[in-house]
Amino acid sequence: MKKIFSLLITVFISSLLYGQTGIIKGTLTTSNGKPAAHVSIVFEGTGKGTVSDVSGNYILNDVKAGTYILIASSLEFETQKTEVSVAVGQTTNLNLTLIENQGQLNDVVISAGRTPETIDQIPSSVTVVGLKTLQDNINISSNIATILQTYVPGLAPSTGLSSNAGQTLRGRSLLIMVDGVPQSTPLRNGAMDLRALDPAVIERVEVVKGATAIYGNGAAGGLINYFTRSAKTDKVINSQTSIATTGSLVNKANSMGGRISQLFYGDKGKLSYALSGVYEQTGELKDAKGDIMPPVYGLGETDSYNAFAKLGYKFNSKHKVQATYNFYSSRQATNYITVNGDYAKGIKTTAMQGQASGVPQGVKGNHNANIFFAGETGVANTTYNADFYYQSVDNVFFYSEAFVDGGVSRVLSKKNGARLVLNTPFYFASADANVTYGLDAQRDRTSQPLVDGRIWVPEMDMVNYAPFAQARFTFFDKLILKGGLRFESVNIEVNDYKTLPSKNTTTGVVTPSIDVRGGNLHYNPLVFNVGLRYNTSDYFSPYISFSQGFTVSDVGVALRAAKVNDIAKINTEAVIVDSYEAGFVSKVKNLRFEATGYISKSSLGANSVFNNGEYIVVRAPERIYGFELNAEMKVTKALKAAVNYSFVEGKADADDDGKYNGEKDEYLSGHRIGAPMFGANINYSILSGKLNLLLQYTGITSRDRFAKKANGLYNPFEGPVKAYNLFNSAIFYHITPATSINLGVENMFNEDYFTPRSQYTARNTDYIKGKGASYRLTLNIRI
Repeated sequence: MKKIFSLLITVFISSLLYGQTGIIKGTLTTSNGKPAAHVSIVFEGTGKGTVSDVSGNYILNDVKAGTYILIASSLEFETQKTEVSVAVGQTTNLNLTLIENQGQLNDVVISAGRTPETIDQIPSSVTVVGLKTLQDNINISSNIATILQTYVPGLAPSTGLSSNAGQTLRGRSLLIMVDGVPQSTPLRNGAMDLRALDPAVIERVEVVKGATAIYGNGAAGGLINYFTRSAKTDKVINSQTSIATTGSLVNKANSMGGRISQLFYGDKGKLSYALSGVYEQTGELKDAKGDIMPPVYGLGETDSYNAFAKLGYKFNSKHKVQATYNFYSSRQATNYITVNGDYAKGIKTTAMQGQASGVPQGVKGNHNANIFFAGETGVANTTYNADFYYQSVDNVFFYSEAFVDGGVSRVLSKKNGARLVLNTPFYFASADANVTYGLDAQRDRTSQPLVDGRIWVPEMDMVNYAPFAQARFTFFDKLILKGGLRFESVNIEVNDYKTLPSKNTTTGVVTPSIDVRGGNLHYNPLVFNVGLRYNTSDYFSPYISFSQGFTVSDVGVALRAAKVNDIAKINTEAVIVDSYEAGFVSKVKNLRFEATGYISKSSLGANSVFNNGEYIVVRAPERIYGFELNAEMKVTKALKAAVNYSFVEGKADADDDGKYNGEKDEYLSGHRIGAPMFGANINYSILSGKLNLLLQYTGITSRDRFAKKANGLYNPFEGPVKAYNLFNSAIFYHITPATSINLGVENMFNEDYFTPRSQYTARNTDYIKGKGASYRLTLNIRI
């Protein structure tokens, strides 16, 4: 009886509370009268709110009587603030017309939770690089890995090469995606996935840092999601043409290159489209002394192609479909060969004319095809999105004498997948909530043969099913609780194979082949995440989170280096990363400041080291920690500035005693841990916007954690990194509103430096100077 009485009292109090509230609802439209879908509508100073549906409709239930400021923000539209009053028991209709965004960074993110949400609703650190930033930076460099290093704290320094080996995120491997389609090849990580497409077809980049449970294999350190261009217009035909010439400012001989990029896009009723083609050819790249940079993993004398198409169709106000295809290729065609330097004597590796053995290195072809459906289910305000995708990549590497009789390897990977994501909102008297849930299914077939047909890494056939669910609750307008689960069902099938004989390039000793019995590798982890954010005010919004990440360690490296006759005897156990993060955001007028600290642990590591002429995987426990600082400020209407700093450190528990301060415990190598780094940029607009200036700074500080060996040399990947400073600049002059001419200068003070990778690798073949001062002159025309 007491229980019944308590229940009645609860219902009565809830009814009284409900009676003190009202409702806000309305429709969001674009300037041309079309529905504005997936726009975040939140109360200022809180994380409470909702997201408009595909018809542009939204509703906010159980709003206490009073006057509020509603903020409507989206990736596609300019942020809009509106004052609205709510009366008890009444419904307030608020319809808004939004202005299309011209490319400025804003606060809506999709990758962190797989549905649109504002950064203020996410209890972890996320970085977004917007369209305008990308377009400005293409006038300096078309290497997306170099562009991102300046704007993403926590991302290790760019290698300046076609390979992004060592460019980790918070000291761990990261998952690269294009429109959510995985590009990375974690089964045999070739480290060429950051350059998966040309930056001209990227609309924005979202970087989610730290292990994430809502995505699958490969996201131990986080993820980078490239979102491709879409039509944002009410015109049927729009055109963007870009023509550029590039070259060295130190030694102009044979350094000239060219680039042409053409984009067509439009919107006609229910149909929208975007079509793009990009071709770029680079000349000889020169270092600060004017010497030709060596060709191994180089970007000099490289032909790059990108073909992109996207077609969208709206069946009605509640359902739409979108098909996307992208092809990217970037291969080197050079008449130079590498001349090894001497790391111990500080003599750089250079190049000389000659015909390289093997075939041109680089991305022979990366194909991405995706068909995407989105809309409303008609049940409980639930929205859905579903997609089917295909991705294949052929990455060709350089000629190596480590193979008997020499050879060139390639990573071949094909993925087929399907995903279903549902989102259902719930409303309570004191909280809003929504649940995102669904299923990912993927088949990944990856191998690493030699170009001549010899098998180095046999095909690994992975089938992965992963149901997941994630909920977000907003209490009392300010407190946000987020948590979720993901169950991985992974099976990797490997047929019987024979290891490839290898040769130690120093001693000449040949390791004979071994017959290895194949089999199936099974993984069934359950990973989860939970986070809390308290938006006390604009001045202070702290957050804390815990998340797990699952990754199958580089199985291919273990298989190709097998010393036993059965894969069941090879340590191929998966890595589970526990990531802890705490931080806060402060907003004071036009200043936004964020500070984040983190620790990630794994009881089983996957650190690749070079030992006796071959890569091996060390499976000792690991602990990585660090912090990031980021500040952005709109000084005046014409002047914007940003600065960031990142520090990361990590050690392996070699004696597995649960501590990291023993004599046998070692720091993780430079291949995993990037040197501390500063990034900064200043944007200044004058002459009523006709002239724009961009100045960038990247500062690499020193890292020295390892002792020399008895012979006076360092182990590979353990060399010290010395500090250096780089400055880039760009000037944009608008001849007319539709035509501009731009001049970008990379390494404008011609800093003479070795890249971090060439320093910590501590090998003669990799001891390469960074790129010297160079220019890029571009003409942009819009119609």
